[in-house]
Amino acid sequence: MSSSSGGRRLPERIILVRHGESEGNVDSAAYSTTPDHQIPLTALGLGQAREAGRQIKAILSGSSNSSNGKWGAYFYVSPYARTLSTLRQIGRSFSRPRVLGAREECRIREQDFGNFQVQDRMRLVKEARQRFGRFFFRFPEGESAADVFDRVASFLESLWRDIDMNRLCHDHLTQTNLVIVTHGLTSRVFLMKWFKWTVDQFEHLNNPGNCEIRVMQLGPSGDYTLLIHHTPQELHQWGLSPEMIADQHSRATPSTANDFGGYLTNSFFDHLPDHSDSDSNSDSDSDSDCNPHPHPHCQEDGAS
Repeated sequence: MSSSSGGRRLPERIILVRHGESEGNVDSAAYSTTPDHQIPLTALGLGQAREAGRQIKAILSGSSNSSNGKWGAYFYVSPYARTLSTLRQIGRSFSRPRVLGAREECRIREQDFGNFQVQDRMRLVKEARQRFGRFFFRFPEGESAADVFDRVASFLESLWRDIDMNRLCHDHLTQTNLVIVTHGLTSRVFLMKWFKWTVDQFEHLNNPGNCEIRVMQLGPSGDYTLLIHHTPQELHQWGLSPEMIADQHSRATPSTANDFGGYLTNSFFDHLPDHSDSDSNSDSDSDSDCNPHPHPHCQEDGAS
């Protein structure tokens, strides 16, 4: 683990992995007869998970690791059958000493769509979600993405306590990495919460593919960024705006202070003069100064 201010020992990486292809991904009718949490992986999904394990091991054992060669991975996994199977296949790439621990975590489960899902009814409900907006739309007898956000926020609080109390690794010489095996929407909400993205920015994010890996790595500024392992082009394909990518770049470079989401400031105000109040006697409330500026990347709901 790497150290930072205050003596906190941080994981070198936090890796988000979506589960492999499931039977529900191939045929949505599966949800009408099988509970969502019991949907299994397909043969292709099992192979995707094994390949993801090889990719993750290659990342963790790469040249960027500590010179003593001591590294390990701590796994968090959703309790759904498809994520548990994905983790088992990922684990094939690791020896026992490299696995620091594993924990089933209910708060990173899939969004609840409401018990058995009648195919025709779900099609109409999902059409309504596109018109309403993906983040706040709540499925009948189920959850909204906002509900998932709340439980992911609770999970992150627990995760920070585990980090603060060194529960994940007791050997200070071992570089620790967290691997979170979860679901598409949950991983997007996780990133939204971590990087303080807005609801509008969430609406433009694309779902990761089956067993797609997204790596948050600790940068020289002591903050996590997606731009050490990934490229700006990848982040653009995921749906990040130029402002969001610029923020990731700032997190990847040495800095004496974090602006705590300062790049978003202008999106909350119609007009902010660059000069201080004492530098101008003009009336900032005039009509000419109050033209609203919509978010430059605003699209229709569900356009991503």
